[in-house]
This record gives sequence, C-alpha cells and structure tokens, in this order.
Amino acid sequence: MLLGVYYAIARSLPNFSLWTEVVFLGLLIIPAVLGLAYLALPLWRAQRLLLTGLGFAALAVALELVDASSVANFAKLAALTALAFWFLSYFETEAWVILVALIIPIVDAFSVFRGPTGHVVKHQPGLFDRIAVGFPVPGEANFARLGPPDLLFFALFLAAADRFKLRVWWTWIAMTLSFGGTLALAVATKSHGLPALPLLSLGFLLPNADILWKRLRRQGAWGRLETEKKAVD
Repeated sequence: MLLGVYYAIARSLPNFSLWTEVVFLGLLIIPAVLGLAYLALPLWRAQRLLLTGLGFAALAVALELVDASSVANFAKLAALTALAFWFLSYFETEAWVILVALIIPIVDAFSVFRGPTGHVVKHQPGLFDRIAVGFPVPGEANFARLGPPDLLFFALFLAAADRFKLRVWWTWIAMTLSFGGTLALAVATKSHGLPALPLLSLGFLLPNADILWKRLRRQGAWGRLETEKKAVD
C-alpha cells in the first residue's frame, strides 16, 4: 500500500540533492520493492510458475500500452520472480547456482559495455524504460531502473538460498544493498549505466561462502569415493 502511494506521489515530493536521492533509493525504496520478492519466497515450490510468469508478463505489456507504467513495474517484478522460481527447478545442487553466479557477471559486463544492453540503453532508451523495472526518484519524473536479468537473478539466488538451506535473510540484505552500491557507482562515475550482476553475485556468494565451500568439498570427496569404488568393482 505505502509503495503504491509513493509511486503515485513521488513526482510531487520535494527534490533532494543527488546523493540524498541515491541513499534514499538504495536504502529505502529499492529494498522496499524487493521486499515483495522476499515475501513471495515460499511460492518457489508452487506449480505452474511458468504460466504464472508469462501471465504477469502479458499484464505488464498491457499496462505499459495504456501508460500505467507505475503499476506495470509491479507486474514486471511478479513476472520475473515467478520465472526465476520456475527456473530454479532445473538446478539440482548448489554447484549449479555457484557456476551461474561466477559466469553471469562476465556476461553482464560484456552486454553492458560492448553488447546489446549498452546499445539499447544508449540508442533506444525508450525501449529499456519499457522493459526495465523503475524506482521513482522523489521530486522528479526520472526513475532509477534495473533490467530484467538483474531482477530475474535476484529472485533466482534468493530462492536458491532458501532451497539449499543457506542464509536467506543475509542473502536478501546483501543482494539488495548490491543494487544500491551499483547505483552509487554509476552516479560517482557519471555513467549511463553499469552492470548490476557482478555485485549481485557477490551479494549471493559472500554471505554463504563458508557453507558453500564446505558442501563443495564434501561433494567433491564423495565423488572421489564413488570413482574409487567403481574402479575397485
């Protein structure tokens, strides 16, 4: 409810200094919006998540077409969260999630600096605005925006932390703050946009590093035992 009110009146609020806006978005608005994904976390076990995600995606498109972009933001978040929860079903162990967390920062950095994401942001900003999830800047018509992959992997890592019995709360905090950190870096470097997935991946890996390392070692030792057993047989 309060989020809906903020989205409705954000443009009418007082205009703050640049860094006050960065802190306000990074420590309050972004965490508040992503708190919805945290509340939805038990649904990763639900059925028909693919259809649910596609349904919310269609709703988001319809809302954008009628210029209801503020409401569309929440439909986009719901769509990406449902699709991420569905995607998690294909991850059999923590090792798969770790591998993704190590690879996607490289892919994201290439896409932003040399690939399609950078091209869209620079040359087709209207398209990026329509597909991204926006966080209104108080007192302005501008939005801070996160692209679909950023929020998809946020929900995926969060659900993976729950599924594999990691530190869910600390993972949510670290990943949420990672978006604020990326926003601050973008402002400090006067960049049109920076890849958000490198810090997001760290936000998933660092709070759970000790647990993941122990499990990987245990799984590695088990694998060697199985290989030796087969060799003896």
